[in-house]
Amino acid sequence: MFMKKRYIFGSLILVIGLLLLICPVTAADIKTINAGNTVYIGEQGLDVRGAIGSTPGTQIGWWASGASISGSSPDYTLTVADPSNFYVSPSEFSTRTGSWYVLPAKTQAFNVLDPQLEIRVEDTTVSVDVTNKWVPTDDELRFRIDSNLIQMAQRTGSVPVTIKVQSPDGGVYSSLINKAGTSTSLVDYSLTTTPQYTGAIWGTSNRGTYIPGTYTIWVECNVNSMKDNYGQSGKTISNKVTLLNQDRNPLIGNQGYVTNPTTAVTTTIPTSVTTKSTTPVVATAIPVTTIPIPALSTTEVTTPVESILPITTMPESTSVPTTHTPGFEAGLAIAALIFGLVLCLKKK
Repeated sequence: MFMKKRYIFGSLILVIGLLLLICPVTAADIKTINAGNTVYIGEQGLDVRGAIGSTPGTQIGWWASGASISGSSPDYTLTVADPSNFYVSPSEFSTRTGSWYVLPAKTQAFNVLDPQLEIRVEDTTVSVDVTNKWVPTDDELRFRIDSNLIQMAQRTGSVPVTIKVQSPDGGVYSSLINKAGTSTSLVDYSLTTTPQYTGAIWGTSNRGTYIPGTYTIWVECNVNSMKDNYGQSGKTISNKVTLLNQDRNPLIGNQGYVTNPTTAVTTTIPTSVTTKSTTPVVATAIPVTTIPIPALSTTEVTTPVESILPITTMPESTSVPTTHTPGFEAGLAIAALIFGLVLCLKKK
């Protein structure tokens, strides 16, 4: 009986230890604020005893930017009823960001920031930013996250955010798979720097999982319920961006399969071809006379020619061969014969 109780007690201790390792440490760390740490508008349930002390009713003060702290009263004063459960209320702090001080000592308590969060999409196959653009099916994608939330890492070493990818049919993915088949969770993705790149985690070639169409993408942070309390676009929720995933570039009229946004397209260039006709020359009878040659008439015909390079047409010669009147050669022969007879008679 004793051994049975001992076994049950040991099992309970083991279960409790595992639960402590899995859950509470992270939650406590991300809520614990020490002097000089940064807190964000919308966070609630913070333990600020390490920043202002544990006395209920402690006052903290804020001075406007540029104001002198020494020798002057704060521009705004707030009483902290419970330092172990502090709420960075949007109504109190949205217009009062910056350093807050413990009164009356005027020692720094914490710094208040207005959260900022944005996401972009990059095509790693061709190294192009495709935010609000299109990608050909079969490329791999990564996300770039820009944020000022990284100062929250002073508490835990990283900042958990959730990336949202909504498919054309309305479903939201909790993870993405790349070409190599590696799955990456989009829930509680850890930020450790800014900007932060996720790596190529999304392979669009799997049509069964990633159907062609327009995807909507955003990122949000709900650490200490900050999104629930302060769910403004660009702050705890990024502005939503889109991505068109399909085979053909929507900006190109060619219906053929296009795999790259920079693919060249053959165009049709009109080229002028000139055709010239020559008016025939009418001969006259002997004697030989000079015959005027009428001017050449030209007719221009414009024909569309499909080509990538312009076609140069060599102009035809406009010169006309000299035309002799019929019998001209015979006349010369008779004249030569008469001339020879005259020379023979003179010698005799």
